[in-house]
Amino acid sequence: MASTTGLTRSTFAKLSPHPYLLANLKPSSNDVRPARSNGRASDEARVPTVNVSSLSHANGSAVVRVGDTTVICGVRAETILTQNIPSYRAANIETELKEYDLLVPNIELATGCAPQFLPGGPPSTLAQTLSTRIYSLLHSSKIIKPEDLRIWHAAASEDLEADDDRMEEDDDEAPNENRSVVAYWVLYIDIFFISFDGNPFDAAWAATMAALRDTKLPGARFDVDREMIVCSRKESRLLSITSTPIACTAVVFTGKETDRPTDGEFWMLVDPDRLEESLCDESVTIVVDCKDGKVNILSISKHGGIALTPQFLTSEQFLGWATKRWEQFNAAITQS
Repeated sequence: MASTTGLTRSTFAKLSPHPYLLANLKPSSNDVRPARSNGRASDEARVPTVNVSSLSHANGSAVVRVGDTTVICGVRAETILTQNIPSYRAANIETELKEYDLLVPNIELATGCAPQFLPGGPPSTLAQTLSTRIYSLLHSSKIIKPEDLRIWHAAASEDLEADDDRMEEDDDEAPNENRSVVAYWVLYIDIFFISFDGNPFDAAWAATMAALRDTKLPGARFDVDREMIVCSRKESRLLSITSTPIACTAVVFTGKETDRPTDGEFWMLVDPDRLEESLCDESVTIVVDCKDGKVNILSISKHGGIALTPQFLTSEQFLGWATKRWEQFNAAITQS
């Protein structure tokens, strides 16, 4: 007698991913709990894990894993003399980070982290988009203080080390006008995806934040005779990162398998995996900082679709989910 066994769950998911996800989110029986294909509830995110100081030859580094998405971030600090900056102006103290390109993020997806990102290929559109978003958020969030990257030189105290017996009052009389910025630290933020299973921006930004909090800059001074910056690891100091903004992404899954917007039923799936991202045309990312118990919204970016309204994006339900996600990431970063 022939077997009447139907398709397995994994086969059904591969052949008809949209109906399969819909069947899980909207089960035919009330006794079955609605869930996504991966078993999570629609508002349930994957628990992040963070490890810092993972790279011995970087000034700061971190590995962040969210489900099957794993990202490693390394921060390299290099110096640049102000005389080598074409557009340098001593009076520019407001936009120096951006105008002098002192923060340089780069994302590498061509690591074999997923079938569509084979090693050796050119930078993908997604990699360039993620790099641009990281760059924009680094500047708009103002988590890095410009004074942390300045290297000062006081012309009046060039021979201070040679004269150990110099009186303290002489230092007090030295005019402040002789102290000037002679160089900057440039932070190269390299982000590599080891494995990729959706929601790349949240993981990449969390890795960036963790690596920056781990970054130590050597003590630096200007050598007049050699006209170069001399560094000392004995005088290293941490970057003064006082806040930890976290990115929270969700996608909208509609009940109809079509590219056109629908007024029908929809589900907001937080922290989407790779399958869910491929089935959804609408997404939203909110960046929040919940320090001191207050929800501060740094940015909201939405792409595609009409299901999520401005009222919903500022509702207690949506902000409550973002706050919970911030608490998860903040705990993982600060306790690593």
